[in-house]
Amino acid sequence: MKKIFLCSICNINSGTCSEDCKFCSQSIKYRADIQRYIHKPLDAIVNEARYIEAKGALGFCLVTAQKGLDDKTLEFVCKVAHAVTNAAPRLRLIACNGTASLDQLRTLKAAGIVAYNHNLETSESFYPNICTTHSWQERYTTCKNVNASGLKLLTGGIFGLGESHEDRVSMLHAIASLNPISVPINFYHHNEALPLAPNPLSIDDALALLRLTRTMVPRADRIMVAGGRELLFKERTKEIFDHGVNAIVIGNYLTTSGCDADSDLQMLQALHLGIATSPQDA
Repeated sequence: MKKIFLCSICNINSGTCSEDCKFCSQSIKYRADIQRYIHKPLDAIVNEARYIEAKGALGFCLVTAQKGLDDKTLEFVCKVAHAVTNAAPRLRLIACNGTASLDQLRTLKAAGIVAYNHNLETSESFYPNICTTHSWQERYTTCKNVNASGLKLLTGGIFGLGESHEDRVSMLHAIASLNPISVPINFYHHNEALPLAPNPLSIDDALALLRLTRTMVPRADRIMVAGGRELLFKERTKEIFDHGVNAIVIGNYLTTSGCDADSDLQMLQALHLGIATSPQDA
């Protein structure tokens, strides 16, 4: 039986980013109508962790909305990691905190973080069209730092930002060069406050891109569909598992609601797909 790796996202610091990424409602520049807070209460994070662990998730990703780690954020993420490890020890903790140095990543590892997610988002040549406040190369360097730190690397991107097919291929080449353990693929979820046009991809286009991702990054253990899944695929969501996908995000996303976790579990059961109970299962 094919088994699917389940991951959940916890937005532990929301809507406070000063960068100008045009795809991101967490940027203060665009004033999107979202929840904004500096630190989510620790008991709320722990409750989310326990809930999602009970639903079968293995991955639990601690996300902060800012360009990169600073001392205060690093301390908070480490504090959260210790609390979640005590409360939900089966979860594999992932940090997603922007650009990070080798020393910062080693500190996270010592606190119990096992993987770091830092997406390239798109190709190096297209990146200036979606962000001007930091470079694509900073992202790539952080991914290299993750590999050097001993943490597992998760890196992927977003399809549907207005990029060309050549940009998509270029991004996937760059991802493959980093040898990530997992490749999170997002499909742009439009917000009226953001300057980008709505995602132009059809479901068939998106499925083809998932297959291309699996083909171009063959050494990755997991190809994960993350943001935009429910909005884009709708009733055809089950088809993603026929196109190289063996991991999904369940529950809510950073600033948008996802499917109810039980609905996703029922879908997997109906498809006769199991739930991974260890990273080796998926």
